[in-house]
Amino acid sequence: MVTEIDNPIIAHKLAQLRNKNTSSKIFRELVKEISMLMIYEVGREFKSEEVTIETPSTSCRVKILHEENFVVVPILRAGLAMAEGVLKILHGASVGHIGLYRDEKTHKPVEYYRKMPPNLDEKVLLVTDPMLATGGSSSAALQMLRDKGAKKIIFMCIVAAPQGIEKVSTEHPDVSLYTASIDDGLNENYYIIPGLGDAGDRIFGTV
Repeated sequence: MVTEIDNPIIAHKLAQLRNKNTSSKIFRELVKEISMLMIYEVGREFKSEEVTIETPSTSCRVKILHEENFVVVPILRAGLAMAEGVLKILHGASVGHIGLYRDEKTHKPVEYYRKMPPNLDEKVLLVTDPMLATGGSSSAALQMLRDKGAKKIIFMCIVAAPQGIEKVSTEHPDVSLYTASIDDGLNENYYIIPGLGDAGDRIFGTV
């Protein structure tokens, strides 16, 4: 399932994110804010439980999420800023990390770090990466999580190229994919057009 979130506030913040003159500080904050807004849409998939609580006046039935059942998994390093935004909403979620980089010659993903909480088969995993370009790194990360036993995975990105969507959807058809924008495609260097530039460099000021 692929969902392109249509929301005027997200579109407004995405316009600022795309602007080459946006500073690293503002860029970083925008990524967090967009992620916070996106999780509201993603949350439609979450299963809640109805319980009874006491209010100051009486008791009532309410719906709650068991936040400890969620794991936020940023793909390093750009996914960290998105993870911060998600964690501002799901305070009780745990965090795993996957470190991948794209080989400049082969354009293939190379793993350099992986650390996960236990019992992934019992959790809902929210994988974050601002950009889905070729889909190579994202698909590799999803397969790593599958190999660790993960069953329910949701992938969140801010911009996605059709090529990346096709790869992830083909190789991981049971993963829900959410994006704020499906962009035009990739250029000769496999960067998303119009895209955001290099999200990691812009987040951390390493341009």
